[in-house]
Amino acid sequence: MKAVMLAAGLGVRLGAAGDRPKCLLEFGGQTLLERHIAILRRAGVTELVLGVGFEAERIDAVLERIGGDMTVRTVFNPDFRQGSMVTLWTMRHDLDADVLLMDADVLYDDRIMRRLCTSRHRNVFLLDREFEPGDEPVKLCLRAGTFVDFRKKVDVEFDLCGESVGFFRFDAGMAVRLAAATERYVRAGALAQPYEEAIRDLLLESPGEFGYEDITGLPWIEIDFPEDVVRARDEILPRLQQPIAVP
Repeated sequence: MKAVMLAAGLGVRLGAAGDRPKCLLEFGGQTLLERHIAILRRAGVTELVLGVGFEAERIDAVLERIGGDMTVRTVFNPDFRQGSMVTLWTMRHDLDADVLLMDADVLYDDRIMRRLCTSRHRNVFLLDREFEPGDEPVKLCLRAGTFVDFRKKVDVEFDLCGESVGFFRFDAGMAVRLAAATERYVRAGALAQPYEEAIRDLLLESPGEFGYEDITGLPWIEIDFPEDVVRARDEILPRLQQPIAVP
């Protein structure tokens, strides 16, 4: 299976910690990128494609010293300042098979990736029911077992709501549809929209083709703000199931 990872952003909300791509933030002496690669290898993923932009050469330098048998390559988005939708569109040619789509700025437990890769569903979201209310978490909402929304701000009735981890699995058909959805946004000039909007369109078009895995209770954090760096180091890192060996 191929993993497609978004790692092009500026990380401006991190303040002083945002002087490097977020995937190069270090926890326990290892970058998030090194941890991603180790976890993906253990999950049986054989290829990783990184969408890069900001300080791309620093990511390339890390990749050069990480050996191993996984095929890892980068796709450069020269317009990375325009946002994640443009980065995913730049990677559209890699949305041609069964894929894992991943944000690069997440520290997480091995078990989360195993849950995603072994799900019985062909198109899979990860849902955490324990999250802080507000407009920052991307929320996945269901009513009577049917998906009804996927957005930061939702205005629908639901009986189940959780935060999306930012990792997805799509079969080849859905991946191709996602590539086409991103192109529609780009051609319409809606470049500032987050890539999740393209996924939302597909979800609302055909909710029955998707499923989810509930990962509530497993440790993970998306790193957007300075306080997230502190929480990742002090709260999440000690709870990870097993140490990550340097590739």
